[in-house]
Amino acid sequence: MSFLRRRSAATPAGPDFDVLAMDPGDWPGNLGAGLLPAPDGSCQGVFLRYDLFGGRGPAMIIGNLPEGSPAREVEEGQVPFEVAQLLAALDNDEPVTVVETEDTPVMHQDNLLIVKRVKCSEGRISCVQFDRSDGVLVTIASWDRPITDDLYALLKPLPAELFQQG
Repeated sequence: MSFLRRRSAATPAGPDFDVLAMDPGDWPGNLGAGLLPAPDGSCQGVFLRYDLFGGRGPAMIIGNLPEGSPAREVEEGQVPFEVAQLLAALDNDEPVTVVETEDTPVMHQDNLLIVKRVKCSEGRISCVQFDRSDGVLVTIASWDRPITDDLYALLKPLPAELFQQG
């Protein structure tokens, strides 16, 4: 079941890029996936919602947004799209803003990532962002769990077939 509402009747065929996330078979909870379609039917983003709370709400959302995706465009102080989706899924309608960002180097396999840690006014939210070499922005938003460097070791490309519409 998708947790994103479609903005148009277009049915995306799936992402034309590898989605960097955790393999669903490695995750002990429930997994939901959503595609963000453009009006022409192309895929403007893929979001995975990992639920460790047994149906009581998501623990983490990982988004992959290619260059040109409108969801990447946020005003200064506004939370990333994935944080907004996490808050909506948790029925949290309190206003949340970005209060600080910090760049941190992190190793992922043999690559050095410059990870932007996004500190939000809601202290139970952890959020990080980094750019992949193909220009896709990866955002990880977590509720009530810190994002540690160990998490990056679990990230891997998922096959596009996983997101194909039936």
